[in-house]
Amino acid sequence: MRRKRLSYVQLPAKFKRRIIRDGTRANEQRDAAFRRAIRSIPKGKVSTYGRVATAAGYPLYHRAVARLLRVEPVGLPWQRVVGAGGEIKLRGEGAAEQRLRLEFEGVRFRGKRVDMSRHEHALRMWEEW
Repeated sequence: MRRKRLSYVQLPAKFKRRIIRDGTRANEQRDAAFRRAIRSIPKGKVSTYGRVATAAGYPLYHRAVARLLRVEPVGLPWQRVVGAGGEIKLRGEGAAEQRLRLEFEGVRFRGKRVDMSRHEHALRMWEEW
């Protein structure tokens, strides 16, 4: 039986679905890399879900970082991970708690977003760990 060749246009959507599907499942090696990256963010600094994933060696797995923080927040400085552009992605009381914790650490905001020019932490890439 001949395999059907996928066109270039079809590959990205299929690839994205695979990443999303993989990101919803626990993977101990990947999650350990995410934990190392998150723990390296110092007080008073923040990073984004995407940058944490990239620094851990899993670019495009920003949703997997969010999943990890949702299911295993204990022992991780979860408040130091924000959305792109410094946006707090949580809703309701969770968002208020994250903002309060960040303000307590000295992080300043511009409206509803973290002032990324002052507080973004440059994560080391995974090859250096």
